[in-house]
Amino acid sequence: MTPLKYLQAYPPALQDKVRQLIAQQRLGEHLATRYPDRHDVQSDKALYAYVAALKQQHLKQAPGIDKVLYDSKLDVVQRALGLHTAISRVQGSRLKAKKEIRVASLFKAAAPEFLQMIVVHELAHLKETGHNKAFYQLCQHMLPDYHQREFDLRLYLTWRELPAPDTTDHRE
Repeated sequence: MTPLKYLQAYPPALQDKVRQLIAQQRLGEHLATRYPDRHDVQSDKALYAYVAALKQQHLKQAPGIDKVLYDSKLDVVQRALGLHTAISRVQGSRLKAKKEIRVASLFKAAAPEFLQMIVVHELAHLKETGHNKAFYQLCQHMLPDYHQREFDLRLYLTWRELPAPDTTDHRE
């Protein structure tokens, strides 16, 4: 049995269904049916505006974000789909922290639902640093189907790494 590295935490029966879709070369078709569109948030400036709008809608009291960008250096294999950082700098007699959100560049060509899920995940880190129960409750507050989208995003990442014979190829 081929290990499904993005789906290892899911039940074996669910993994078997995914393997079946892969064997039938239907995983790409399945994803294209569920997520046929691609978003138009293509520049760092547009991504910043997108993130700021979601933050304003759901986390008005959270700290501001200083920088948002697509990052081609984020390694999906290391489970970094997005990244939030707080860079501390001394300015005069004050310590100032700059908040940054970086999204892996491969999501420029993804479905809008996947981009939204990643941004919601990174925004939740403004209030909850760890992946604990409160963190996931906040994610679900901002995006009620968060867990389904996370699973589907993991399917998408699995599909991206398959050899290319799948005819419904929307990888890039």
